[in-house]
Amino acid sequence: MKRPEGFDRHAPAERPEAPQAAAPSKPVRAGVAPSRPAASRPAVPVPGPRTKAPAVEPAVPAPVDLPRDDRGAAEARDRARDARRQARRAAAARRAVERTEVRRFTRRTRHRRATLITAGAVVLALVATVTISVFSPALSLQTITVQGTSRVDRAQVLSSLDAQVGKPLALIDFTAVKRDLSEFPLIESYVTETKPPHTLVIRITEREPIASVKVGKTYELVDPAGVVIATSTRKPAGVPVVGLKGGSVDSKVFRSTAEVLLALPAELLKKVASVSASTADDVTLTLTGGEQVVWGSADRSAKKAQLLTGLIRDHNARDPQQSVQYDVSAPDNGIIRTK
Repeated sequence: MKRPEGFDRHAPAERPEAPQAAAPSKPVRAGVAPSRPAASRPAVPVPGPRTKAPAVEPAVPAPVDLPRDDRGAAEARDRARDARRQARRAAAARRAVERTEVRRFTRRTRHRRATLITAGAVVLALVATVTISVFSPALSLQTITVQGTSRVDRAQVLSSLDAQVGKPLALIDFTAVKRDLSEFPLIESYVTETKPPHTLVIRITEREPIASVKVGKTYELVDPAGVVIATSTRKPAGVPVVGLKGGSVDSKVFRSTAEVLLALPAELLKKVASVSASTADDVTLTLTGGEQVVWGSADRSAKKAQLLTGLIRDHNARDPQQSVQYDVSAPDNGIIRTK
């Protein structure tokens, strides 16, 4: 029987592989993975003439198994790095605690400093405001307005205050203003008001006449203080004539007479034609209808004026044509005497 071709050839004897020496075991430290053999690079097939080459993935480098000395140095560096990190954290925590303590112990000082700074800023602002208002020409006096004049010459008042024009409003000399306005006897009082940026308003209250006093052949129109408002050769209308019988407007007799006239109601004052008095306790009024009123002193003048009003009303209701005399010197017991 013929054997197949090549059957008689002996297959090459397989060479037995040499036994590999076992690698010495290495102690595994905690936290360090055991080393692995490096991965072998895969074989890349050679493409044929019409075969497309397959994509080759990048090889992942295998972890390098460091020698024991290198691993110890790396671990030492890691421990040093951790120690430095912990030291930095501890230092930062200590600084934070120190800052907290400093803020706690210096709170009062910081509050005092803040208060002083605020007060200083307020003072500086006030000083700046005052400086601007006092010395700035933008707030200088340029216009003076006078109100309430009828008998007083307004042009003369403005002319007397010319020295104040051009001054800052805060530097107006009101003492000089008072001195200048006191030159006008008809001014009883006045009120000033500054209106920034350039105006000064003066509101004048003139003296009101209450009576006229005959001096020789002239009549002097006077106010309750005895200040002469005007002089005329004719009897002034609308005010009674006061006969002082040797007295003057500066005497106690005139002051008592003026107090009586001021106590009269406006309707009753219009009916008084004249007033006579030799002393402060015997004031006598003469009405426009010829009736006389014995007033006495100026004491309780308001009560006497009320009593006189009632007596006149009662007399007019009975017999207004009869001439009478009213006595109110005792305000609790009025008397009507017929002439």
